[in-house]
Amino acid sequence: MKKKWIATIHLDTLEIESDPSFKFKCLENCAECCFRLEVPLRDEDIERLEELGYSTWEFVDYEKMFYRGDRFLGYALKKRPFDGGCIFLQENGKCKVYPHRPLACKLYPFVLIRKGNTLEVYIKEDEFCKGINHPQGEPFTLELVKKYFWEIVEDYRRKLGFSEVS
Repeated sequence: MKKKWIATIHLDTLEIESDPSFKFKCLENCAECCFRLEVPLRDEDIERLEELGYSTWEFVDYEKMFYRGDRFLGYALKKRPFDGGCIFLQENGKCKVYPHRPLACKLYPFVLIRKGNTLEVYIKEDEFCKGINHPQGEPFTLELVKKYFWEIVEDYRRKLGFSEVS
């Protein structure tokens, strides 16, 4: 995976250092990531989708597994057999479970690495993601963080004992 540093978030102060040239805009109805990525499911993702009434057999691909070293991380999200798209991708290019989608879907194309009280943010440099450095994209600010992965920042801040800031 080729990745590039774009920002560091200080979890205690929420101060952000970022690459001023970086911009991002998730393009509506693009859905390239829904076809091209294998999405790992965490237990929390599975529980959230089950709460919507889906059976795990409908959306979990038990034949695809993710590991970090020798540690099992989880199974993959199923793909449609007829075109390889995500099982939740609708004909109109929108996600059927968008507010409840797996964490990996929410994060893409961002990669987060916590180092002490900081969160380093990288971008996966996949050529199929046309939202990376899109001319109408937004710079990396706290607003962009809140739009794409605020729940992770809040979770790390809670675990580190910092007060919640919205």
